[in-house]
Parts: sequence; structure tokens; C-alpha cells
Amino acid sequence: MDAHFVEFLSLLIRWLHVIAGIAWIGASFYFIWLDDSLDPPPPNSDAAKKGIAGELWALHGGGFYNPQKYAVAPTVLPEKLHWFKWEAYMTWLSGTALLVLVYWLRAQSMMIDPTVAALTTWQAVGIGLGSMIGSWLVYDALCRSPLGKNDALLGVVVFVFMTGLAWGLSRTLGGRAAFIHVGTSVGTIMVANVAMVIIPGQRRMVAALRAGRTPDPRDGKRGKQRSVHNNYFTLPVVFIMISNHYASTYSHPHAWAVLAVFSLGAVSFRHFFNRRHKGVLEWRYPIFGGVLLGIVGWWTTPHLTPLPKLNGPATFDQVRAILGQRCVTCHSPSPTFAGITAPPAGVVLITSDGIVQNAQRIYQVVVVTRIMPLGNATQITDYERAVVAAWVADGAKIK
Repeated sequence: MDAHFVEFLSLLIRWLHVIAGIAWIGASFYFIWLDDSLDPPPPNSDAAKKGIAGELWALHGGGFYNPQKYAVAPTVLPEKLHWFKWEAYMTWLSGTALLVLVYWLRAQSMMIDPTVAALTTWQAVGIGLGSMIGSWLVYDALCRSPLGKNDALLGVVVFVFMTGLAWGLSRTLGGRAAFIHVGTSVGTIMVANVAMVIIPGQRRMVAALRAGRTPDPRDGKRGKQRSVHNNYFTLPVVFIMISNHYASTYSHPHAWAVLAVFSLGAVSFRHFFNRRHKGVLEWRYPIFGGVLLGIVGWWTTPHLTPLPKLNGPATFDQVRAILGQRCVTCHSPSPTFAGITAPPAGVVLITSDGIVQNAQRIYQVVVVTRIMPLGNATQITDYERAVVAAWVADGAKIK
């Protein structure tokens, strides 16, 4: 019952995280598109006299809309203002709750890989937490430094810093945990941009208007810069969120570089659309991004590690014995491996039918990507992997 409760709680939090993330990313994409699509009003028009910097006419859902953006702020502040912040907060809160539930509370199985680094649970969790807090502190310092005045150079430096973070995490945590903690670090930067920069700046602007003062335009400029940064972060973060389903990425010997190349490609696609919103069509960016993703596809193609030769044909009984010793602690209706409350991916390997039905999945994770057993906690040998490979190659037969 406890295991089911934990799994169901994980389902609910993951569901909330996806919903909140859709709302946050959707708002980010919409407002960047809106900002880039505004047309300045005619000189001496009523809109120009009101301080309107740009406006847009749009048709959606059977109605006409006319959003306008002020150069700084309206002379009279309306009573009702819509604030866009809870999408960001709920995405981070739900994502962090999921991180704790799935990774931190199961650090021995989900974060620690003895072949990478011999860590205690608290060391692994400390590295994860430190990566999230430290990333924000370094990023914010870079933005507030003189480097922050040069958007292009700042972008390069932030990319190099995040690549360095990915490299460092890949040298301390298991591949999947390293990837997800790069994602949580970027997500923390994004939500901190909202909570620490964008919203406080907007509050100062509102307070100035209500006090009859002219708002400081630096608050708007700083908020816009951080909002654009969040817009470019979104596609790499979404990739990281789904990458745990594709072991060829996070299990690669140079997984940190795979993540960097893929992220650069994702940013190139995002830049193409941001430029397109401004009326500039530059196909070099999606072509460059496509080339990078093609490189990742080629680079992550599995290459089988040479396995020892067998003394004879591989039998089902041998495979069942190997799985019983190395895999069933997790892949059973009631797992006994520490931190695992339900069979991963719903795969149960205690019956003959269950083994045969999952033969190709077993081959993929045991022989090809070698990500199972997690961190090789049950000490499967290369000879045993060879037995599994030979059995699958021979048709994965029971007899």
C-alpha cells in the first residue's frame, strides 16, 4: 500500500508539473512573440501621445484583440493588473517535489553510480542541491556584471558555464541524475529570474506609478532581458525532461557533451522563431540546429561493447537465473531494492512470459546501453551480459 501511495503521489505531482510547465512555457512563447510582433503607432496618433511603443491587432477564438505595450508605463495605473508568476512558481515547486520524491529519496538507486563516484546519500543530495543554488548565484552575478550589457557575449559565457556544470555533474552522479540536475539547475535559474528580478522590478514600477513618480526604465529593461533568457532556456529544459526515456543520451560516455550539442541545436531553433517574429527569415539557424541534432543522432548510435565468448549455447534457464540474481530485486511486484517501490517501467521479470515479452527491452538496457542494473549495483558480469545477448539473438525462446 505504501509503495502504491508513493507511486500515485509521483503521478499526481508529475501531472501537475507538466500542466504548470505548459502554462509557463506557453506564456513565455506568447509574450516573446507578442513583443517581437508589435508595430509602432503612427507619429502624433492618440496611441503615440499615450506613450504606446507598439501595438498589434489579432484574431482568435472568434474575437478581435488589440494588445498594446507602453514604452515605460501608462500615466494612470488601472485598478486591475494581471501578473504572470504562478505558472513559473508552480512549475518549479512541482518539479522540485518530483525531484525529491524520485531522486533524492532514492539516491542510492537513482543518483549514485559506484562506477562514477563512491558517494553517500547525503553527498549525492548535497551535490544536487548545491548545483541548483550555485547555478543561480553564478548566473545572476554574470548578468549583473559588466558582461550583462553584451547579450551575445553573455549568452556564450552562460552556455559555457552550464556545459561545465554538466561536465562536473557527469563526473559525480549517475548519467540520468546528472542530466536531470542540469535541468533543475536551469529551471531554478528560470524561476529565480521571475521571483528575484522580473516580479520585484514590476512591483517597483507599480509602486512608482501609484506614488506619482516615473518608473525606472531599468527595471523594464532588466526584466525583459531575463524573460528572453528564460525563453531560450525552455527547449533545452524540455529535452532534459524527456531524455530519461532515451538512455542513448544520458548513458553516453560523453553525455555532458551530448547535452551541450543538443541544447545548442535547440537554442538555434528557438532563435530562428524569435527572429521570424520580428519579420526576419534566417534559415541558417534551423539548418545549423538540424545539423547539430543530426550529429547527436549519429554520435549516440549504440556501439556494442565486445563481450566474452560463451562456452556453449545460451539457454532460457541461464537467462532466468541471471535475471533472478541481478534484476528481480527491482523488477518484481514488490521490489526489495532500497528506494524502489514499484517495478521500473512496470516491467516484471519473475515469470517466463514476462521475461520473453520483455526480451528486446532487456537486451537494450543490459547489453546495448548497459544502464541496467542501475550503477551495476547487483554486479552483473560481462559474461552474463553475453549470455543475455546470445539468447536474444537466438530468438529469445523459452526452450
